Amino acid sequence: MAESKAKKLRNKQIREGKRSPELSRSPFAFTDMRTRKTKTKLEQMNKQKYKNHASAYGDDGSYYFFEESLFLAMVKKIS
Repeated sequence: MAESKAKKLRNKQIREGKRSPELSRSPFAFTDMRTRKTKTKLEQMNKQKYKNHASAYGDDGSYYFFEESLFLAMVKKIS
């Protein structure tokens, strides 16, 4: 079987002492992209549809509870 024109040029560059283009290839070029695993039905059902993003206005449903200020407020009301 005949060599392609690109392979002939690569072999010529290697013979002349230049860097082989095969060394510049990404490691992902050798991975088998055909093997994929689809999610199971349970994984599909349990996935989180929306991420809980923090709001810039602080109305994300959370609150800050500081015990000392509550204690001081109760002491002022009593006295």
